[in-house]
Amino acid sequence: MKMNLIASAALVAGASMLYGAPEASAAVPNSVLTQSDFINASESTVNGVVSVKSYATPQIRQSPMYGGDPFFNDPFFEYFFGGQPRQRQQPQQQEQPKQRQIGLGSGVIVNKDGYIVTNNHVVEGAERLEVTLNDNRNFNATVVGTDATTDLAIIKIDAPDLHVIPMGDSDSLKVGEWVLAVGNPFGFTSSVTAGIVSAKARNISTSTRGGGGRGIESYIQTDAAVNSGNSGGALVNLRGELVGINTAIYSSNGSYVGCSFAIPTSIVNKVMGDIMQYGTVQRAYLGISIVEVTPELVSEEGLKGVNQGVYVAEVQDRSSAREAGLKKGDVIVAINGAHITNMAMLQEQLAKYSPGDTINLEYVREGKHETCKVKLRNSKGDTALTKAASLMDLGCAFTKVSEERLNQLEIRNGVQVTGIEDGRVKDAGIRDGFIITVINGQRVASPDDIETIYKAIMKSDDDKVMYVKGVYPTGKQAFYAISLGD
Repeated sequence: MKMNLIASAALVAGASMLYGAPEASAAVPNSVLTQSDFINASESTVNGVVSVKSYATPQIRQSPMYGGDPFFNDPFFEYFFGGQPRQRQQPQQQEQPKQRQIGLGSGVIVNKDGYIVTNNHVVEGAERLEVTLNDNRNFNATVVGTDATTDLAIIKIDAPDLHVIPMGDSDSLKVGEWVLAVGNPFGFTSSVTAGIVSAKARNISTSTRGGGGRGIESYIQTDAAVNSGNSGGALVNLRGELVGINTAIYSSNGSYVGCSFAIPTSIVNKVMGDIMQYGTVQRAYLGISIVEVTPELVSEEGLKGVNQGVYVAEVQDRSSAREAGLKKGDVIVAINGAHITNMAMLQEQLAKYSPGDTINLEYVREGKHETCKVKLRNSKGDTALTKAASLMDLGCAFTKVSEERLNQLEIRNGVQVTGIEDGRVKDAGIRDGFIITVINGQRVASPDDIETIYKAIMKSDDDKVMYVKGVYPTGKQAFYAISLGD
């Protein structure tokens, strides 16, 4: 039977500034474990895990061809496309649909100021987030930042007397060590399940023959029961320290069947620290195409002195790897002393560093072990810090349009462009006063709507363009394309 990757909630790492660097400590020996170890770990963590509900307003179904926008009700367009001109009709007032719950997940309190880590897929697409603590207090949460590449998100609530789960060291975890999964499966709050670490540095896409995805995958695999609603919850050791964020299960039917996966804190720390400091993750790249070493590859390429590691299939121009002297056929076996036996391990190690950092890289070339220093770069081939995407880049402000003005212009919704300065909006030809009604097929009624669409475009892998439709205060309708690319 074909297996599918299913997130366990809805669909399917510099953070010492927040909670201090974790202190390495030995695992509790399994031979001396007692019932009290499990009880103490459970009692010390359940109050630090929250329920996260996401809400959104259902989209109103529009005209199938043109989305019901008044821009396309113009007689000229009807005539041009073969229709018959008709008299403009006064739009009917429709009752605004109410928000409804679209997702349920978990989150982990990592700071007394109210910062919570969860999964990106738990908060994605939400217009409102509601966080419920273990003592049944409810709070609305704001999104501080997200990172789709690692499926992590940071949200924040304003609440007193919060219980923080201390950060542990996922690197010191041992296969066979006991861990607890704490979360809200199927809405059953503060549920605790136990299991052992089944494997580390697990790449699910490779295991499911899904072809490696674009995200960073180096999971802790456990057999602690995890189900829908657990996503974003805590994976803790028996000292009650956070060692991972539960993210996914491997299942043929959508329910737990013995394999669950968590993002290690080695990655969580870096992502959280970057989001808090820069607003976005500072991601480092070697600039190589890689293949995992297998017996077949060893035979095909005639590799000597190595049977594990990551094979360099291509070295890109203007990359860290080329500058350091790496070549096609090299096999990477360690970074800063940490052994690399597969692609997941390489991803996890690189995820700890930022552009400008220098690492010691060990590789095998023609059977000989070599070492070199590599100064890491970003995806653009330099060491500059990445700036978080912001509406400020557009070079204007947005204001909500009054009901009176909407009625005068015979439109249902709109956001007015004001204070245009040099920037992308001006470059597109938009002038002060223009009222945006639709962006990329989605109606906009508030500046928040524009921000939501903008962020979605910047996160996507599609062309970075805002296709804008709207009307000027004179009644003249217009269409613009705002390029958001580099």
